[in-house]
Amino acid sequence: MAQSVERAGSREGMSATQWLPLVGMTFLAFVFNTSEFMPVGLLTNIAESFSLSEAAAGIMISVYAWGVMLLSLPLMVAASRFSFKPLLLGVVALFVAGQACSAIAPTFELLTIARLLVAAAHAVFWAIAPVMATRIAGTRHAALALSMIATGTSIASVAGMPLGRAIGLALGWRMTFGCVGVIAAVLLVYQAMVFPQLPAGEPFSLRRLPELLGNRVLVALYVVTMCLATGYYAGYGYIEPFLGQIGGFDAATTTLLLTVFGAAGFVASFLFARFFDGHRYHFVGTMIVGFTAMLFSLQAAAASLATTLAVCLLWGICGTAFNIALQAMLMDAAPEDDATVAMAIYSGLFNFGIGTGTAIGGVVVSSITLSAIGYAGGAIALAGVVLAIGWLFRLDRAARAARAGRE
Repeated sequence: MAQSVERAGSREGMSATQWLPLVGMTFLAFVFNTSEFMPVGLLTNIAESFSLSEAAAGIMISVYAWGVMLLSLPLMVAASRFSFKPLLLGVVALFVAGQACSAIAPTFELLTIARLLVAAAHAVFWAIAPVMATRIAGTRHAALALSMIATGTSIASVAGMPLGRAIGLALGWRMTFGCVGVIAAVLLVYQAMVFPQLPAGEPFSLRRLPELLGNRVLVALYVVTMCLATGYYAGYGYIEPFLGQIGGFDAATTTLLLTVFGAAGFVASFLFARFFDGHRYHFVGTMIVGFTAMLFSLQAAAASLATTLAVCLLWGICGTAFNIALQAMLMDAAPEDDATVAMAIYSGLFNFGIGTGTAIGGVVVSSITLSAIGYAGGAIALAGVVLAIGWLFRLDRAARAARAGRE
């Protein structure tokens, strides 16, 4: 979207026809993110049920993320021919099927394949969700719409992943996947009733891809995203065993810390809606420097509950905020008709970072030590910080100035 995302605090409120589907999108963001990160909170349990090491079970997280990476662009190119409502309903239906298959998978290999069904749904959902939300809300309320989607993500971390972990510990990890599938099925029916008819944009042809990738701001944003996401998940992918084995925290305390990590996302959503529009570069810079610093601090902070709590809180705020902010910058820089495909590439590359970061974390855990995951992640994220401040921000300033001069 060529228009800048405007501040959420508008004088004019949204109508019920806007609020109702946005609430549904918020809850869908909750279930999609709960599903994506459930294996992080249940990694030890899943590994034990299949007699695997945690590093071996962590491959499932990498395969899921790489699946999203590979599927995002081709699926979104194919999906660009459909209007948004049937596309959304089809994606959620596929998600429900993937959850059901995950819940009954008898082997680790079949569980990984079932997760790939969910990854296919994920690939399209996160390409269309921010675009659909802003189109439902309108330009005036775009920041509020994006912060609602981010709130759903935060709720997933606050309630979804810890609750899924609690269900998994009490009843088995399979029940967690089954519960998420049931919730998604209810939301499928809800959105079928309230979601408006949004026309599709012009179908995207791969012949337009070189033109899209000729946008220097988007290219810089994609490179920065890969570095930051890789560094982030080199640490986060193994946070559950880190808290238990390095921090020495019991299962209940680990669940509490993961809940704090997710609750920080609410703060991030507020900060984004309040500060991004007028201070985008200071805001993004502060967030990416912040979570990089938390990665480097991870081992030292594990010495006490108070310092670990502080790191989880700040890491959660900065991690959620930078992701929302980069999506807002993307929609500002991308042509409106190409926004979903541009977002699909972003989602794919972000998941490249998730998969690669988790794989790197697995190598560190297996070959070096679990306590070093923060240093490995911080070093990679630091490269993203340098590229963002020295390259992305400069290009984005120039592009915004050029657009302002044409208006």
